[in-house]
Amino acid sequence: MTEKYQSFQGRYAGEIEPPKQSSIKSPNNSPNVLFIVLDDVGYGQLGCYGSDISTPNMDRLAGNGLMYTNFHTTAMCSPTRSSLMTGRNHHSNGMGCITEMSTGFPGYNAVIPRKNGFLSEMLAPRGYACFALGKWHLLPDEETNMGATKENWPLARGFERFYGFLGGHTDEFRPNLVYDNHQIDPPRTVEEGYHLTEDLVDRAIEFITDLKNANSDRPFFMYLAPGAMHAPHQAPAEWIEKYKGRFDQGWEKWRQVVYQRQLETGVIPAGTELPARPEWIQDWETLSKDQKALYARFMEVFAGFLEHTDYHIGRLLYFLESSGQLDNTLIMLVSDNGASSEGGPNGSINESRIYNLAPYTLDENLKVMDQLGGPESYPNYPWGWTWAGNTPLKRWKRETHEGGVADPLIVHWPAGIKSGGEKRRQYVHAIDLAPTVLEELSLVPPAVINGVDQSPLQGTSFSYTLNQADAEDRHLTQYYEMMGCRAIYHWGWKAVTWHRIHIPIPGMEHKSFDQDIWELYRVAEDFSESRDLAQKYPEKLRQLIDIWWAEAGRYQVLPLDDRGSQRFLAPRQKPYGDRKRFVYYPFGAAIGEGGAVDLKNRSHTITAEVDIPDKNTEGVLLAHGGLHGGYSFFLKDHRLWYVYNFLGMESTTLVSNRDIPIGSNKLIFQFIKKEERVLGPAGTGRLFVNDQLVGEGEIPRTIGVRIHLANDGLCCGYDGETPVSREYVSPFRFNGMLKRVIVDVEGEPLFDPDLEYRMALARQ
Repeated sequence: MTEKYQSFQGRYAGEIEPPKQSSIKSPNNSPNVLFIVLDDVGYGQLGCYGSDISTPNMDRLAGNGLMYTNFHTTAMCSPTRSSLMTGRNHHSNGMGCITEMSTGFPGYNAVIPRKNGFLSEMLAPRGYACFALGKWHLLPDEETNMGATKENWPLARGFERFYGFLGGHTDEFRPNLVYDNHQIDPPRTVEEGYHLTEDLVDRAIEFITDLKNANSDRPFFMYLAPGAMHAPHQAPAEWIEKYKGRFDQGWEKWRQVVYQRQLETGVIPAGTELPARPEWIQDWETLSKDQKALYARFMEVFAGFLEHTDYHIGRLLYFLESSGQLDNTLIMLVSDNGASSEGGPNGSINESRIYNLAPYTLDENLKVMDQLGGPESYPNYPWGWTWAGNTPLKRWKRETHEGGVADPLIVHWPAGIKSGGEKRRQYVHAIDLAPTVLEELSLVPPAVINGVDQSPLQGTSFSYTLNQADAEDRHLTQYYEMMGCRAIYHWGWKAVTWHRIHIPIPGMEHKSFDQDIWELYRVAEDFSESRDLAQKYPEKLRQLIDIWWAEAGRYQVLPLDDRGSQRFLAPRQKPYGDRKRFVYYPFGAAIGEGGAVDLKNRSHTITAEVDIPDKNTEGVLLAHGGLHGGYSFFLKDHRLWYVYNFLGMESTTLVSNRDIPIGSNKLIFQFIKKEERVLGPAGTGRLFVNDQLVGEGEIPRTIGVRIHLANDGLCCGYDGETPVSREYVSPFRFNGMLKRVIVDVEGEPLFDPDLEYRMALARQ
């Protein structure tokens, strides 16, 4: 293309008029757009959806806006968030599952293609300032470190500013923070009262203030995803104590109260049945006194965390109101999936144990009950509260029954909604939000973004419902798939099948997809999926199943994959290729597990080249993980130490039998595994100083699947966030001269689709 140049006659600027500068402007009075994305909040957990947990600010949004009581998601976080951002289905976005469980197939590779533009990429060229805060979780796991490409980070997808965390969750008191394109430390410590939710809202207000001070007419699109209410459920103690004794009646009675309130307030249609308690949920009345006290405490922590989150959302709303921006801000508040069952039957204080097939026992949880919700814990409540939190629906997050996919949606926009305080029953899905925003802004989806031809939006705008309560549904068909569970919604009918995740443990039967039993519901009349009509209408069921397969082929759902924890171990492209030697230099940014050397299930050697100037030299040489699992290689008290922290359950400590000499040294840790083809093998650990053996001991078990999903990456010269060992306080920076640390690994990372977990489980 030939550029057109304009020539000017005259020698001096004062003799001619300068050309007018063009700028991108949005139409006058364009509304701000604010997405607030909650995490793992069930259908019945907000006050306005029937709960007795105090959420006055979200309730106020509902009271002055619209509550959508038939809104749906994908059943998992990354997939839903990709749909909210793009208006396309999650498999179309390569987000068939969470990013840490990605595979090489197009529907599951965790890379959102450029042809599926983000809403930020659509709005920024129309004059919008675009900000993202909080949880991202929309890029491959191996790209969550400073050495990785940034092409899938927020600033490369249309956002101008970002403040938050890149993974699926993080510690609320000691988060792994990223500001724009670089890692930072939290602005305050736990002891100084830091909490992530408060920090995120502070930054949200700051970003808007910076914008409006410089250009008051420029609208913004803000994506605020605080990470609450995902585990860890952590909040300041005073918020938790407000709920002391509130849940002593148990999940069955609490669920019944929520159900009655939902009926009375019209959240659920009249005639909606409350399904019976499934057999895998404990009968509260049969629990021991200790169990009841513990399980109620878990829920008190969750409730305090939720009210604390609501309070800080309220701070942002107050700021918008006091600055005259609230009425013309289109707010859409959602949850990304149903309530989470990942705490298991007894609850958990370390979610990493779930992914490593090491659930907590009752006795272990009772010992730390007083710590729940604080900085020493990483809790998630028992799944009895999950079931109750999704009232009146069946099942939960990760599954495609309504309890996994039906979620809150509140829309607030006084300048655009004529009648506030109403409810809407039209069928709406996560892919519908972006098309709705575009329609309300009178914008056509762009055909090209940054030179890339765009795919059509797959969602249906629900603008037609904003001011027409009785409008007929327009989103008529929607498929679902998550980790093998499948469903299809079509014209008020729904076919759904639950599929057991394949974990190759002896005694746990694995069924093929062809053996799954499909259920059929007329959800237009039976929202809680209480009356299975499969036997009564077999032809209708067959029709819906055929539609599901057609949609699966259309949106790159296939091939189906029902592997569970094995997908964490599945071979995927690593940023470092097939290297067996890794060299780390001190004090760089932490490296997330997807990009760090993988020592799990392998023999390996760690060699630190150091100069020891005096007897006061101490600090971490190499560490990966933190309080809830990992390893640390360090100097303390003139000795060489290695600590292996097995998921917070037990620690193995090796200490050299002599002092480390002053001067140049090679300090070495060697691990020799004892068991082949076993996840988390036992082994022998050895310490060397300049090739001389100075310590040896047995490490009875190691982490086999995943050290952590979020925090505490690999650090050289210090230990970030939480400490692996109780022997020191993070960051415990090395104060001598650390030249480099060399890590040599043997063999390939362990992956075998037929691997038995028997030996790993037998040692729990």
